[in-house]
Amino acid sequence: MGEVQNALHQAMQSLQPVHLDLVNESHMHNVPPGSESHFKAVVVSNEFAGLNAVKRHQAVYRSLGDLMSRIHALALHTYTPEEWSTLQQAPDSPNCLGGGKTGR
Repeated sequence: MGEVQNALHQAMQSLQPVHLDLVNESHMHNVPPGSESHFKAVVVSNEFAGLNAVKRHQAVYRSLGDLMSRIHALALHTYTPEEWSTLQQAPDSPNCLGGGKTGR
């Protein structure tokens, strides 16, 4: 786990997640090898009970604070433990179409 990914992971602990999967998806984008700029986070927490998606995402952003300035993109998938128990997986991230990857 890289420095940025580790810092994000540690910051999200304030949400008391029962499941946290933080994936560096930078390799799927037009960035130098070893970059830590694009992440996918699957966060399962009781803290999300009664909150809509916007409020859940805002809670994650608050937990990260100034760390958000160190990354370019964060795909958030936020669930309560009850929601997660029926899903057990988040959707796959789409392929990157920007930054010169399409050859246009």
